[in-house]
Amino acid sequence: MSGLPIGRDRVLVLEKRGHFSQSAALLVPVISIICALFGGSLFLLATGYDPVEIYVTMLSGAFGSAYGLSETVVKAIPLMLCGLAVSVAFRMQLWNIGAEGQLYMGAVAASWVALFHGEGSRLGVLALMFLAAAAAGGIWGLIPAIPRALFKVNETITTLMLNYVAILYSNYLVYGPWKDPKGMNFPLSAVFPEHATLPYFGDTRIHLGLVFGLIAAVMLYIILWHTRWGYEIRVIGESPVAARYAGMNIARNILLVMALSGGLAGLAGMAEVSGITQRLQPNLSPGYGYTAIIVAWLGRLNPFAITGVSFLLAGLLVGGYNMQMSGLPAATVSILQGAILFFILGGEILTKYHLRIRDARGIEVAE
Repeated sequence: MSGLPIGRDRVLVLEKRGHFSQSAALLVPVISIICALFGGSLFLLATGYDPVEIYVTMLSGAFGSAYGLSETVVKAIPLMLCGLAVSVAFRMQLWNIGAEGQLYMGAVAASWVALFHGEGSRLGVLALMFLAAAAAGGIWGLIPAIPRALFKVNETITTLMLNYVAILYSNYLVYGPWKDPKGMNFPLSAVFPEHATLPYFGDTRIHLGLVFGLIAAVMLYIILWHTRWGYEIRVIGESPVAARYAGMNIARNILLVMALSGGLAGLAGMAEVSGITQRLQPNLSPGYGYTAIIVAWLGRLNPFAITGVSFLLAGLLVGGYNMQMSGLPAATVSILQGAILFFILGGEILTKYHLRIRDARGIEVAE
């Protein structure tokens, strides 16, 4: 029988649990964060740093001042939109790893509107940038969805590869045809006109993109739990065989869900270029699309939980910048993020499956 050999005539197998514990599901994210912080502590001790001091520095940098809090909210906006984007795909067992590329394509489309079609009222220009970004991200999500729907091509690989295409295309534009002639040869586009930028809240850098994310969370919740389409998404994700037997069009839903997923990530790109950088530039995202995967799983694919988790992960990013003053590279944050994802995935397996030891005949061995 299939399984992991652990001795003579003994294999370790995973068996799906008959009952899925909701309390365990709630505890998994919490325990994952605790385990990741403990693992990070061991790493910090091994490199000669005091983990308590480093974690206090991170927390104070992200949440210890009005400026830190505002910057944490700023970082939470793209994480929220990208987290919602991948969560709706994950809900249907579609592994969209391409939110990073979809973010970049949304940024490119919004920049195109701002740079070449930015005449008119602020409301009109921003609305056009919003639609262009959503359409570009949606199309970038549809590209891998079509072979997935028609030929069952693995979307994990195609969405991941398209990230690099989108990033390099964005770089081509700012190094080439969209480079600002007045930019002293720096690879930057021209600065957007003022009416192509998102308004801020008060004296902070928190911009209208926060409202986009909160509205998107509410709309996604309504779609998933109060519409027929949302019911189909959930059924297909839980049991494609049952969905097909019930007459649900799986191919059509793959296309629609991936388009919606890409569109939400595209809006994150629009929010970044219009609200923060106010121009297209290289390295627009420090990996928001990838961090969003952790956000989605920590939030249990729940739109409202994702908004809260995005704030916590944003604090981790802002605190990471603060850690550099202690001599640690900001890449330490990436280590913690990877550890969190590792423990989340491990916890997901243990909440849904039993570990059993069986002999060659398939009989359970009590050990």
